[in-house]
Amino acid sequence: MSIDLLVRNARLADGRSGLDIACEGGRIIAVEPGIDAEAGQVIDAGGRLVSPPFVDVHFHMDATLSLGLPRMNESGTLLEGIALWGELKPLLTHEAVIERALRYCDLAVSQGLLAIRSHVDVCDDRLLAVEALLEVRDRVKDYIDLQLVAFPQDGYYRSPNAARNLVRALDMGVDIVGGIPHFERSMADGAASLKALCEIAAERGLRVDIHCDESDDPLSRHIEALAYETQRLGLQGRVAGSHLTSMHSMDNYYASKLIPLIAEAGVHAIANPLINITLQGRHDTYPKRRGMTRVPELRAAGVNVAFGHDCVMDPWYSLGSGDMLEVAHMALHVGQMTAREAMAWCFEAVTTNPARIMGLEGYGIAPGCNADLVVLQAADPIEAIRLKAARLFVVRRGRVISEGTPRASVLDLPGRPGVLDPAAYAPGREG
Repeated sequence: MSIDLLVRNARLADGRSGLDIACEGGRIIAVEPGIDAEAGQVIDAGGRLVSPPFVDVHFHMDATLSLGLPRMNESGTLLEGIALWGELKPLLTHEAVIERALRYCDLAVSQGLLAIRSHVDVCDDRLLAVEALLEVRDRVKDYIDLQLVAFPQDGYYRSPNAARNLVRALDMGVDIVGGIPHFERSMADGAASLKALCEIAAERGLRVDIHCDESDDPLSRHIEALAYETQRLGLQGRVAGSHLTSMHSMDNYYASKLIPLIAEAGVHAIANPLINITLQGRHDTYPKRRGMTRVPELRAAGVNVAFGHDCVMDPWYSLGSGDMLEVAHMALHVGQMTAREAMAWCFEAVTTNPARIMGLEGYGIAPGCNADLVVLQAADPIEAIRLKAARLFVVRRGRVISEGTPRASVLDLPGRPGVLDPAAYAPGREG
C-alpha cells in the first residue's frame, strides 16, 4: 500500500500511544500500531503528542495587529479600547485589513491553529472590514477554516444603522449572527436585541454567537434571555454566549438557577481568559475580582465550554501570539483547575470543544477524519500546556504546511547534561 503521509509512534490526547496515523487523499485512513505502508512522507513523532489542530472560537481579526493605530490604549481598559476602535474604523483601508489578517493567519498556522471564528464589526456603513475578511476567508480556505460573525460592536439598537448593516453582512456571506446586548442603552433594549437576533438566525438557519454580559455588573443577566430565546426558537446547540464575565460577580443563589438554564438550552459558553482577567475588575481595589466566568461550574453542569484568544495586539490587548496553549495555561491558573483531570480538560477547551461550537466536520484523529494534525514537543496534554509546547509539524489535509524546531538549550556545566530538552524534566523521566 502506498499513501501520502505516515505519522509513526504517536501518542494521542486520550492516552493511547505507539500508534501510526496513515493519511491519504486528505483524510486519515487508519490509526493503529505498526502500519505497513510506503508513504510519500514519514514523520516520526517519537512518542510525542499528536493532536487535531487548535481552534480559536472567539477572535477579532478585523482589528488584529493594529496596535498603536491611531494611538495606544494608555489605560488598557475595555472602554478606552472601544473608543480607540471607533477612532480607527474611519481610517481602515481594505488593503490594510487584508494584509494584517493574512499576517495573523500565517502566525496561526505556525501555532497549529487551523480554525478561527472571528467577529467582524458591522457598524461601519461601508462594511469595509466585512468585505475584507470575506476575501481573507476565501484566500485562506485551503489551510484555515475561518468563520465570520456579523457583530454590531456599537449595539444592535444603539448604533443607528447596525440592524440594517447586520442583514447586509449576512446577505454578503457572513456565517453567524452576533450581538452585544449589555452595550445597548437599557436592559430592555438588550433583551429585545437578543430576541431580534435569534429570530434572524432561526429564519436563516444560522448559528448565533453573542458577546454576552462582558461586565462586572452582577445584574447584567442577558445570558438568561439568550437561553430563553434558544429554547423558544429551537436553536439548541447552535448558540454560544461569549465572555459571560458578569457571572463572576453574581451571587451563588442566582448562579445556581442560571447555570442549569444554560445547560438545558444547550447554549455553549466561551471564556476568553487572557482578555477577561485583564479588562474586568478595573473598578476594584482589593479584593479584586478575577474576571473569568464560572468555567468549572458550567462544565460540571454539562455545558460545553471553550476558550478563545479574543485579541492579539489590537486596541484592547497589546500582547498575544496566537498560541491557544497560552490561553489554556492562563485559564487553568485563573480558574484554579489544577486537578490532573481538569488540566487535561483545558486542552480539550482549545481543541475538541471549540470544534463542536464551530460545527467543524471531519475534526479529530480517527479513520475518516480530515488529515489535519499537530505534532507537539510534549508527551501529553498537561505537559503541552505546562510548556506551551513547540509545534514540530503542522499538517493540513495530509500535507505539512509548517515545521518547527524542537526547543533545546546547550549547557556548559561540569558533570551535567550538555543538551536540555524541556520536555524531559517531568517526574519519572530521565533528565
